[in-house]
Amino acid sequence: MAEYRSVLPPLELPLMPLREVVMFPRAIAPLFVGREGSIKAIEKAIEMHDRQIFLVAQSDSTLTKPEAEDLFKIGTVSRVLQLLRLPDGSIKVLFEGLYRAHWTAAPGPLSENGAEPAEGEGFQLALVRPCAEVPVSGQGHMAAVNAMLETLDDYAKMNKKLTLEVMQAITANTNPGVLADAVAPHLKVDYLKKQAALETANPVERLEMVYGLLQGEISAAGIEKRIKNRVRTQMERNQREYYLNEQIKAINKEMGREDDPQEEVNEIERRLGGKNMPDEAREKALREVKKLRQIPPSSAEYTVVRNYVDWVLDLPWNILKDAAIDIENARQILDADHYGLQKPKERILEFLAVQKLVNKLKGPILCLVGPPGVGKTSLAKSVAKATGREFVRLSLGGVRDEAEIRGHRRTYVGALPGKIIQSLKRVKYNNPLFCLDEIDKLSTDFRGDPSSALLEVLDPEQNNAFVDHYLDMDYDLSQVFFITTANSLHSIPLPLQDRMEIIKLPGYLENEKHSIGKHFLLPKQIEAHGLETKNLRLSNNGLLEIIRSYTKEAGVRNLEREIAAICRKSAMQIVALDDLEKQVIVTCQNLSQFLGVKKYRYGEREDDPQIGVCIGLAYTELGGEMLMVETALMPGTGKVLTTGKLGEVMQESARAALSYVRSRSDMFGLRPDFHKEIDIHIHVPEGAIPKDGPSAGITLATSLVSALLGIPVRNDIAMTGEITLRGRVLPIGGLREKLFAAQRGLITSVIIPKDNEKDLKEVPDDILKGLTITVVNHVDEVLPQALLAGSGELYPGRDNITPLYRSLRMQGCLDESAGSAPH
Repeated sequence: MAEYRSVLPPLELPLMPLREVVMFPRAIAPLFVGREGSIKAIEKAIEMHDRQIFLVAQSDSTLTKPEAEDLFKIGTVSRVLQLLRLPDGSIKVLFEGLYRAHWTAAPGPLSENGAEPAEGEGFQLALVRPCAEVPVSGQGHMAAVNAMLETLDDYAKMNKKLTLEVMQAITANTNPGVLADAVAPHLKVDYLKKQAALETANPVERLEMVYGLLQGEISAAGIEKRIKNRVRTQMERNQREYYLNEQIKAINKEMGREDDPQEEVNEIERRLGGKNMPDEAREKALREVKKLRQIPPSSAEYTVVRNYVDWVLDLPWNILKDAAIDIENARQILDADHYGLQKPKERILEFLAVQKLVNKLKGPILCLVGPPGVGKTSLAKSVAKATGREFVRLSLGGVRDEAEIRGHRRTYVGALPGKIIQSLKRVKYNNPLFCLDEIDKLSTDFRGDPSSALLEVLDPEQNNAFVDHYLDMDYDLSQVFFITTANSLHSIPLPLQDRMEIIKLPGYLENEKHSIGKHFLLPKQIEAHGLETKNLRLSNNGLLEIIRSYTKEAGVRNLEREIAAICRKSAMQIVALDDLEKQVIVTCQNLSQFLGVKKYRYGEREDDPQIGVCIGLAYTELGGEMLMVETALMPGTGKVLTTGKLGEVMQESARAALSYVRSRSDMFGLRPDFHKEIDIHIHVPEGAIPKDGPSAGITLATSLVSALLGIPVRNDIAMTGEITLRGRVLPIGGLREKLFAAQRGLITSVIIPKDNEKDLKEVPDDILKGLTITVVNHVDEVLPQALLAGSGELYPGRDNITPLYRSLRMQGCLDESAGSAPH
C-alpha cells in the first residue's frame, strides 16, 4: 500500500464503522444502520452544518463494538444526504462519498450533561486528514482507461443493475483514479479487496487493480451463466420427461394397466443406488436395469431380467448382524442346552476364543461327527445363540445335483440361485451360522457332484469369492460361520474332509441318558402333552429300565419317543377318569402296561460258555454293539462259509484268522491238512444288519480255535482287535463306545490291543467301573485269557504237544484225562 501525504489540516468528524462494506469517493450508497453508536454518530453528523461523517471498514466484521485497532486507517469522508427512521428502531441512510482520508482517534464525545458517556451511548470521534492523490502525467494511462471501458461494456451486459444512466455517468470519466472509484462499488467482490483498492494511492495502479477485479467478475459471471443454462436445460428436459411420463401413465390407465413399468424400473434404480453392496454387483445390476428399459413388459425376457435384479437387490451383500463372542456366556449356553459332551464343547469354546482374538472368521470349518440323536444340530443352534448370529440349516441328505449348491444358469427356464444364496436371502444377514446338515448323505449322479461344489464353499481361502451360476459374480461368504454335521466320515470325500476340522460327538452313556431323560425330556413331554408335573411321576428305576430294555441307541431320540408314549397313556387315563388331579406313577413293575413287552434284552452275553462262540465288540453309527461270532465244523472238503451279511473287510479278516490257525497248526496239535477234511461255517447273528470292519479279527480267530480244539470260550469276556497273518493284534477305533457296549452287556473282562492302552485315558470312569481290561500284542496272549480253564472236549492221541498247547494245559485249559491232541 502506498503512503498518503496529508496536505490539509485535520478535521474532527464522527466516525461510523462499516461491516463488510467499503465506501468510495463520489459514490452514493444507501445503508441500513442498527448499532446504537453508529446511529449516534449519524445524528451528530446531521447536527453539523455540512452533515459530514467519516466511514471506515472494520478489519473483523464479526465484532459488534470494534475498538480503534479493529478499524482500517484509510476511510472515506462522506455526507449524509437522507435519513429514514424504520419502525424497528434502525435507520436507513443515504451517503455520498467525498474524498479519501487518513484518521486518528480524537478525544471521546461527551454526554449531554458533560460527563463521559455511558457504554453504548457514545461514538468515536476521528481526526481526519485528507489524502492527496498521486499526480498522473502523460497519456500512458489512457490504455488502461480504454481497456476498463471496453471490459465494463461486457460486464454491463451481464449485470443488469448497471443501468444506462449509471454507465453514462461512469464512462464520462477519463481520469484513472475517478474511473476506478466509480467502478469499484459495483463489483461483487470481497470487501477486503475493495479496501485494498481504496488504500492504493496511485490512480493508475488503483485502476489496474479494479480492472483485475472486474475481469474476475466477468469470468465468474460467465461460469454462473453456463451453470444456469445447464440447469435450465436439465429442467426443461426433466419437464419434458415428466410430461411424457404423465402421458404414458394416462395411456396405461386407459388400457387397464395401472402399474407403470417405467416407474417400477425407476424405483429399482433408486434402490440400487441406496443398497449397501459391492460396486461390481451394483454396476452389473444397473446394466440389467438398462436392458430392462428396452424390453417390453409383455416379453418373457422381461420377467427373467426382472427376477434377476430382484435377487441382486434382496441379497444381504454387506449387511452384518452384530455378533459378539462372550466365552463365559457361550459356556453357560452350551452347558444349559446339552448335558455331557465335555470334549466337543471345550473344542468349540477354543474355536470361539480364537475367533474373538483374531476378530475374523478365517479358519477351519467345524464338522460335528456322531451317531444320530446325540445333539449335533442342536449343538450348532446353541453356538449360533452363544455368538448372537442368525441360525440357518440346510439339509444335504439326498442332494445329488450340483445346481442345488451353485444354482442354475439363467439360460434355463425357472432358474434359481443355489441353496446357499437362497438361505442368505431368507435370513437377511450375511454373517449367520450356517449348518450344513447330513453332509455325509450327499449323492452323485450324471447331474454333477455336489460335494465338489462344497469344496469352494467350505474353503476359507476361496469362499470370499464364491460364484453362484445364477448370479454369475463373486459373493463373499467369508463372514458366514459354517458348521457341518455327519454320522460317519467314510462317505465324505477326502478333499472335503481336509477342509474341515472334525469334532467327534460320542454316544451318550447310560447315566448321561438317565440325566437327560429326567431333567430335560420328561419335563418337555409333560408340557407338550398338556400335563402338569403333579400328574406323572416316573421313578428312577423305571427310567433306567426304559433306557435298557426299550431303547438301543447312541442318542436319545427313541428315549424321548418312549417317554412321549408314557405321557399319552397317562393323558388318556386322566381324561377317562375326568380327574385333573390324578397322579400316574410309572415304575419298573408296571412299565409294560405303558410300553408293552421289552424290545431288547439287557445283557446279551450267553448264559453258559459255548464252544466256538466268542463275543466281539463293534462300533456302529448307533454307538457300540456286542457282536456274537459263531463257528461250526462239519465234515467236508475244506470250504469256508461266512454268513451274517458280512462286508468284504470282515470276510478277509475271517480268512486271515483261518490262515493264522493253519500256519500254527503244529503248535495247536493239529494235522497240517486238517482243513481238507472239514468245512468251516462262520456266522454272525442278526443277519439282516450289515457288518464290516477289521476289528473282529481276534474274535474270529478265538472262535475258530475254540471250535477246532473243542474248548469253550468264556461267556463274560469280550474282545476287539485286528489280526495279521503272523498273529499280531493291531489297534482299532471307537474304544469308548465298545467298552460301553461291553459294560451294558454285563461283560466283566475285555481284551484290547496294546496300542489302544493310551485311549483308556479318554474313557470315563463310569464305563471302566466293573471292567477288567487286558491289553495284548499277539493272539497267543488272547487264547489263554479267553478259553475256559478246566473244561473242553479233548481228542485222542495227544503225543505231539506244542509249547502253546502245553501252556493251555498248564493253565488248566485242557483236561489231563483226555487221550491225545485234537486233529
